Amino acid sequence: MFKIGVRDLGIDLGTANTVVYVKGKGITVREPSVVAVAKDSNRIIAVGNAAKEMIGRTPENVQALRPMKDGVIADYDTTTAMMKYFIKEAQHKAAFGSKPNVMVCVPSGITPVERRAVIDATKEAGAREAYPIEESLAAAIGADLPVWEPTGSMIVDIGGGTTEVAVISLGGIVTSHSIRIAGDEMDRAIIHYVRKQYNLLIGDRTAETAKMEIGSYGETDHTPPLDIRGRDMLTGLPKIIEIPGEEISLALKDKVEDIVDTVIKTLETTPPELAADIMHRGIVLTGGGALLKNLDNVLHAETRIPVFIAANPLDCVAIGTGKALNQIHLFKTAAKL
Repeated sequence: MFKIGVRDLGIDLGTANTVVYVKGKGITVREPSVVAVAKDSNRIIAVGNAAKEMIGRTPENVQALRPMKDGVIADYDTTTAMMKYFIKEAQHKAAFGSKPNVMVCVPSGITPVERRAVIDATKEAGAREAYPIEESLAAAIGADLPVWEPTGSMIVDIGGGTTEVAVISLGGIVTSHSIRIAGDEMDRAIIHYVRKQYNLLIGDRTAETAKMEIGSYGETDHTPPLDIRGRDMLTGLPKIIEIPGEEISLALKDKVEDIVDTVIKTLETTPPELAADIMHRGIVLTGGGALLKNLDNVLHAETRIPVFIAANPLDCVAIGTGKALNQIHLFKTAAKL
């Protein structure tokens, strides 16, 4: 058995945000998965919150980028540098200096090569050992579902890059589906809609704000309109428009329906006994996408199963990854794949 102490970390390495859980301390780092890089020298200028503030505002020789895409590593070197920064931040805040064991989450649908890249990047960033855990399993643990018991639990984790839908029993994933449609795709859908309908170019941050403030699926009667700013494609000048909630709902329609279809597909492949458990216990939503207005009602209407939003949806994966450190010996084999 491994000795578990504050030197062990759980990392939710997300497309949009990275959250670090220190054993015995809880969540100590929560910052955007963004890195600002000097193009001429590849020097890291800023990471996390400071880098996100630079998105869309950098000079020509600086690029603010997200090294994670659709839940997997798109830029290995930059991801490694970003993880090194977050691990050092956690070490500083938890007051320890030795190399930690790290439990790091990965999407269930990634390839062995992509999984290996996460493990290697984590070790290169300063981990003594790196152990991967599926995001859906981590989310279920973080949502306090009885994952180690012989009963079915269904989790829908809607992050930045992927949506993970899984049925879990006895500490393992019985059936699951992972799609690369989640928060970032919703933002892109809003950008496309505004460009097409209003000839207005808006950035990722503006689209994300619109999604968070007035985004929903279906009911928008009590949602006030929102002023959004961008660049007029016809004149090239800055412009402000007022966009109603129903139009944001329309922009998100196809993406939300893809998520609903994935939930239904997962239910269709669930063994009957576990399906009965889920009918009784319900479906639990985690991740930032769980906060999309009316999504829980839509899923309930389509599946006729109770749907609940986790108590702390944004941090469920990180908390579950940290709690899984108590069972770290079970993940040794997976880390060697």
